[in-house]
Amino acid sequence: MAIFLNNKVGFKIGATAVDLSDHVTAFSLSRQLDQIEVSAMGSDAHQFVTGLSADTITVSFLNDNAASGAGSVRATLQAAYGSTVAFKAIQDTSAAVSTTNPLYTGTILVDNLTDINGAVADEAMIDITFTCNSKTAYATTGTWA
Repeated sequence: MAIFLNNKVGFKIGATAVDLSDHVTAFSLSRQLDQIEVSAMGSDAHQFVTGLSADTITVSFLNDNAASGAGSVRATLQAAYGSTVAFKAIQDTSAAVSTTNPLYTGTILVDNLTDINGAVADEAMIDITFTCNSKTAYATTGTWA
């Protein structure tokens, strides 16, 4: 059984694909489709078809106070706050996009921020769950860069 360390996940957001990967400490992409019941009279079991996509992304960031610049978590998220922006995610940023390292893309609604979080002597962290505003695309070809 092949196993791997989950420490090379990549995450970019925005029209200019700002790379926040070096600030990510945990990442989860959950892809889910709504279930629509289509059972009819005489059915001997419930029957379902898939409906709309209901994907979410949960990210834990190390926060920074940089006013701007590439990779500034607070400035990037603040600029996107209240809008829908593009995202890219990949399991391993050091490997090519492939069947074993797919590229995920779509759009997220940046509708919540945790500007201040922590206790005495804690690292400044932000835990955010983004709702996807599109069905997440899954690709085995393309480029991460």
